[in-house]
Amino acid sequence: MAMKRLFYSQLVCVLFLFSPVNGQEAREDTTLAAVDTLFNDFGLFTSNEVLNLSLRFDVTEYMRKKPKEEYMKAVLTYHINERDSINKELKLRSRGISRNSICNFPPISLNFKKEDLKTDEQRKIEKIKMVTHCNSGNEEYLFREFIVYKLYNVLTEYSFRVRLVKISYINTARKNKVIDSYAFLIEPLNMLTERTNSFEVENMKLSQIFINPEIMDRVSIFSYMIGNTDWSVPGQHNVRIISMYNTDNSGRGGMVPYDFDYSGLVNTHYALPAEPLGLESVRERFYLGACRSDDELRAGIKQFSDNKAEFYRIINEFEYLTEKDKKRMTGYLDEFYSELDKDVLIRTIRRECRGDL
Repeated sequence: MAMKRLFYSQLVCVLFLFSPVNGQEAREDTTLAAVDTLFNDFGLFTSNEVLNLSLRFDVTEYMRKKPKEEYMKAVLTYHINERDSINKELKLRSRGISRNSICNFPPISLNFKKEDLKTDEQRKIEKIKMVTHCNSGNEEYLFREFIVYKLYNVLTEYSFRVRLVKISYINTARKNKVIDSYAFLIEPLNMLTERTNSFEVENMKLSQIFINPEIMDRVSIFSYMIGNTDWSVPGQHNVRIISMYNTDNSGRGGMVPYDFDYSGLVNTHYALPAEPLGLESVRERFYLGACRSDDELRAGIKQFSDNKAEFYRIINEFEYLTEKDKKRMTGYLDEFYSELDKDVLIRTIRRECRGDL
């Protein structure tokens, strides 16, 4: 029953996202048939099929201003096939902190018109984050970061789902000049909380002690595996805190990490390790989780041992990664699993663990 509710929920989301192109009466029947197919086959964050989109707006102004507060008008088009497409008017602005200053083409926040939101299901996707290519020639960064989200999806349902997009940015300021690239969409938090029967906790004074130990260890070990020190619980930096219904009544919350571009596994040219840690590169790992007993650590590590083959499969079977990138990513994981197999990881955690971040 729950799966059926989720399925129909996503169909309603699609009804909101895309509406038929106006002014095409001669193709009305064809378009409606295509829409029906879309509703039946499309799952925004449950399908691995690459979406084919266009985004029409003033790209020149976006790249010049990188607007974080003021929204720009745009039209999003979903290309069903070579003949049929569906349009949706929306507003957009840039998002992110470091990427907004570093990237020529920073990540985008897509904001759909509130007057178009007729139901509660539609309101779940009022805003969607889209990770872009940052700078020309940097598509490998977004592919690698996309993979990191997919790896964390293997470990838990309390993770942001992502959808890869092949996108054409149509610049209305330059005679509709087109920039063809890739991007990926990130599941909105309210969709995540809906499917996991949880709710967001907005408290900027939390520390790791308030997070469920099993979840805290999972995030900490995963962050160590991918070489990510760009996160913390206080201030909720690159993590969202949630509370789950029907828990063990411990009163502790959960945590969902995101934004992995500063991790060693993604290894962007602009990424720097957290300065207080004294690391020379983001490829150096450092454990930022809480201290635990050896038995507790082994219990947390087991999930990573059990899913090793799946991690490698996801990387090696992703067609958009070059063979060079696949070798670099799997080689970086090799180092982690070498530590794990020799119990070096447990000794490292004992030395570096903390509970104040």
